[in-house]
Amino acid sequence: MPLRNRFVILTCFTGLAVTMPSQSAHAQIAVFKDSSNSWLQGITLQGEAEGGIMANPARPDNGINFGNFLSDHANQLQLNQLSLTLSKNIDSSKPETQFGFTIQALYGSDGRYYELLGISNKITSKRYQILPIQAHVDAHLNMLTSGGLDMQAGILEAPMGVEVLEPTARPFYTLAYTAQYSVPFEHLGAMFHLHITPHLDFNFGVDPGNQTTFGKNDNNNAAAGYFGFNLNGLANGKLNIVELSRVGPENAVAILGKRANTAQRYWNDIAAYYTLNSKITLTGEFNFLHDVGLRAENYSFVTYASYKLTPHWTLNYRGEIFRDNSGLSVVSFLKNQAYMNAFLSSDVSVEAAPPTTYGGLTLGATYSPDIGHGVRIFALRPEIRFDRSLNGTSPFNNGRNIGMFTFGGDATIGF
Repeated sequence: MPLRNRFVILTCFTGLAVTMPSQSAHAQIAVFKDSSNSWLQGITLQGEAEGGIMANPARPDNGINFGNFLSDHANQLQLNQLSLTLSKNIDSSKPETQFGFTIQALYGSDGRYYELLGISNKITSKRYQILPIQAHVDAHLNMLTSGGLDMQAGILEAPMGVEVLEPTARPFYTLAYTAQYSVPFEHLGAMFHLHITPHLDFNFGVDPGNQTTFGKNDNNNAAAGYFGFNLNGLANGKLNIVELSRVGPENAVAILGKRANTAQRYWNDIAAYYTLNSKITLTGEFNFLHDVGLRAENYSFVTYASYKLTPHWTLNYRGEIFRDNSGLSVVSFLKNQAYMNAFLSSDVSVEAAPPTTYGGLTLGATYSPDIGHGVRIFALRPEIRFDRSLNGTSPFNNGRNIGMFTFGGDATIGF
């Protein structure tokens, strides 16, 4: 499909984020375990590596699995993540005031999509990028309510959506359309979580914009912010609901002129997590995005199910319907820096499609044995995926096909 210049106005309708704090299965090294200071004793170091491949029998001419970020290069094995994390966690269930931090550095192909303008987008133009993925101070303050207030400030992973960057905290190697095109990815800002009751949290935050910072590294002169709620432990502890909305200008002044400072983008995501029994968990997510400046909308519904077959094997399902009402959202970026350049409207090389309703079905498994020998994380995730246009367009395999079949998976190891 020939590229169309109008897609330069993509100021990254994209993202991935964490809805709920996830305790991944990282092994961790107590850096100051012999210290007499109890706060220092809680500082840990953990590491992880992930690599994968998604094969595409159609062998698209441009070598791209359309509509995929982390597994974008068809039939090519790549190192997605090599990460190190130094942290001091806080425990918000405890009533006392606490302080902590997280510093996480990442190297790999995933880094192309999780940079911040002015901080990490100019380090290298190679496929394998290096960047700080998290660098924030954390606090649990015993104030306002009996549950207190949690705060994070600094470089943050965006808090919206079901699927996350951390591979051991999501069911598949590939991402849903919703997790790529309808939620933010990274922020330089602050998030707050007010524990109103054991069953209700209120969440709010502020930042310069999705993957922007300040001054010339902000594509407009306005801030954006979050607000939403968590409903915890409903239905006898089996059901959790997370709603998060975001409002603020996200487009570049270079594209829309001064109107970019007031043209709002509205992001809305709600997800329900239900544990049916000790083996079966179900998740449903609804997302709606409206951009005033681009006159564009996305809406989607994603369902997930997992079945714990044995202590080491879990079977996973994902089904999605995603509507890109304008054709401005679902694109593949053809150069290593194209995604980040889109924020400032420069050198944006993309493969695009007309307005399309996408259907996606993914089936897979996670094999995660305890292999010992100092290795605390080991996971293999094979998957098969079929994507199809539901309204007759041909967005896949360089514009040749109405559908796309891919298969592959990833491997993750941590210490």
